[in-house]
Amino acid sequence: MSSQSRRYINLPNRPPGLPFSDAVLVGDTLYISGRIGIDPATGEAPESIDAELDLLFGGFQAVLREAGMSMDDLVWVQVHSPDVSLWQRFNAAYVKLFSRELPARAFLGSGKLLLKGRFEMLGIAAKR
Repeated sequence: MSSQSRRYINLPNRPPGLPFSDAVLVGDTLYISGRIGIDPATGEAPESIDAELDLLFGGFQAVLREAGMSMDDLVWVQVHSPDVSLWQRFNAAYVKLFSRELPARAFLGSGKLLLKGRFEMLGIAAKR
């Protein structure tokens, strides 16, 4: 059994002391930790859903870029939301992020999210 190299990715602006990496690259596969669209000024999700989605997707894209990937490299995404009625609002912004086929995805109802988030997104990407 061969061992694949691992690269632990942590964005430079992440709060210190978090007990996880932003992502782990194993070979050509990137495992992305759950992300919430957090306003760096307040440390919580913003009041505006659109602002939260911009922060969420911007953070996700930043992690992918650090691994030399883009949203089009995602193969699986899972989204948690305490309010499933926001599904269509999420989808309207989400689909604009891709220039190719969409990844497999689940949108799950959840309990309250950390830091007043409305969405938490995690995923797996494989370099094309």
